[in-house]
Amino acid sequence: MNHQELGIKILELVGGEENVQSVIHCMTRLRFNLRDNNKVKRSELENLDGVMGTNISGSQFQIIIGNDVPKVYKEIIKNSNLNEDSNNGEKSGGRNVISAIFDVISGVFTPILPAIAGAGMIKGILAILSTFGWLDPASQTYIILNAIGDGAFYFLPILLAVSSARKFGSNPYIAATIAAAILHPTLTALFSAGEPVKFIGLPVIAAVYSSTVIPIILAIWIASHVEKFVDKFTHNSLKLIVVPTLTILFVVPVTLMTVGPLGVVFGDYLSSGLSFLFSDYGFIAMVLLAGTFSLIIMTGMHYALVPIMINNLTVKGIDYLMPAMFLANMGQAGAAFAVFLKSKNKKFKSLSLTVSITALMGITEPAMYGVNVRLKKPFAGALLGAAVGGLYYAFTGVAAYILGGSAGLPGVTSFIGPTFVHALIGLAVAFFAATIISYLLGFEDIPEENKEEMKADVAANLPVAEGDSVLISPVKGEVVKLSEVSDPTFSSEVMGEGIAIRPHDGKIVSPVNGVVTTLFRTKHAIGITSEEGAEILIHVGIDTVKLEGKHFEALIQQGDSVVVGQPLLEVDIDAIKQEGFDTVTPVIITNTTSFTKVDKTNLATVTHKDVLLRLEAENLNKSAV
Repeated sequence: MNHQELGIKILELVGGEENVQSVIHCMTRLRFNLRDNNKVKRSELENLDGVMGTNISGSQFQIIIGNDVPKVYKEIIKNSNLNEDSNNGEKSGGRNVISAIFDVISGVFTPILPAIAGAGMIKGILAILSTFGWLDPASQTYIILNAIGDGAFYFLPILLAVSSARKFGSNPYIAATIAAAILHPTLTALFSAGEPVKFIGLPVIAAVYSSTVIPIILAIWIASHVEKFVDKFTHNSLKLIVVPTLTILFVVPVTLMTVGPLGVVFGDYLSSGLSFLFSDYGFIAMVLLAGTFSLIIMTGMHYALVPIMINNLTVKGIDYLMPAMFLANMGQAGAAFAVFLKSKNKKFKSLSLTVSITALMGITEPAMYGVNVRLKKPFAGALLGAAVGGLYYAFTGVAAYILGGSAGLPGVTSFIGPTFVHALIGLAVAFFAATIISYLLGFEDIPEENKEEMKADVAANLPVAEGDSVLISPVKGEVVKLSEVSDPTFSSEVMGEGIAIRPHDGKIVSPVNGVVTTLFRTKHAIGITSEEGAEILIHVGIDTVKLEGKHFEALIQQGDSVVVGQPLLEVDIDAIKQEGFDTVTPVIITNTTSFTKVDKTNLATVTHKDVLLRLEAENLNKSAV
């Protein structure tokens, strides 16, 4: 499935465009705010080729894609009326306060992560050049490079203002103007002079807003309400002038006198509290945080910690949360590497190595969902390996000093400082500890599907006369004459001759070697063309098209080559019965006229090893497939 097909299919399975309030993406996930999460066909989404898993965090529905998420996101926007700048309608209610806060933080910080990551990487490279004496900090080159790397952080309130405005549904340019005002050098100089400051007789609390996080988010939240209020009572002919003027005039002074200083104070206390926790209880804190950080990543809430990391670096100059994230990623990489070493499945072995390398680079979802969570025990090994790395970091006092580009090997510049060497050693400890633990814990390997062996195994039990074509039963169950099927389309044989089976279980396998020529969107029916040219329709149940794919799981895709006995569908037969549908499954030869004879089994019940139909045709086109 290409990116366009995947994007269109995802939009369909989340309930359609009309169910989407907004959609953004981070490094690996599509993040949907939906009107009704119950409309999502989650199992079908998770079975799409290109989707690694799904998750609900608060009220946000997340789809894990991996490195291709920007391309899939682009196709969703391109093939819908959704856009990056505004919500598709109002928010639905029903969320608790904590979920709403996390949703806001995630929505505000996700769009600006590329800018922060790029600027952080530049600062890291500059730190290396300076540390090794390759660039003089007093040189003009250093000063220019430092401005390039530091610009995004110094003017972070402006970036946050734009993304906050988009999240709150207000004008991003008015928001940027508010941020620019509180960062104006004249105001900064006024607050730094040490003298009391007043505005129209009211006291203004001096504070420095460069690189801050909380004040501007609070300010733009207020601005969004003010802007909407003023807009509501302003005539259309005056909106262009009146709305921005009154919004800016009200919000900037209020920010300087109230929410701005409160946000700065809150940030200071938050940073001091974390410093106290890690300085006095660092042994326990780092081990627990590193060992459980992958669980935080699974919920997608690790982005909610980004503002805390930035605040720690700007207030105290060090951060302990980021090192834990690094260790968690190394643990996932090590566990996937253990699977690579131990798995006997060549395809899965290759996948494990690939996602291990990706996790080392800081993108862990492919390793986490594609390998470790899937096998279960390696995921436990990843958590334990990260905790071992946390133990080493706790003893050596490792901290981050720069916000790097990623929590992987390219972002190790984050650790440039007094504990840099110990930081690198700790990453290796987490990786190899996770590898060893996962290897020793073991796992139930993914069996390697050998189609040639499967074909030979079935063929050995099916003596076929020259010129004949046989179909094994795709379903275990009770044989039913086609004339006894309740649907006249089948019973009248207008679609072709065949036979039906009343299933004993929901495993549907291929009756022949051939190609899947049709897979219905609802998965209730499959068309296969055999190597001998027989065109076969397997229709699971009567009128089951009305289930819209519910209770059906496709194990193949249209266009796939299949061999006799290969699983095609997993069907919840009991659930279909409870829905009131007849589960009898016709197997029809739709090109019956191409054959001189269609022999049907005399067995009362059949298994996947029994011949269901035998076809004879003197002029059969054997090059049809």
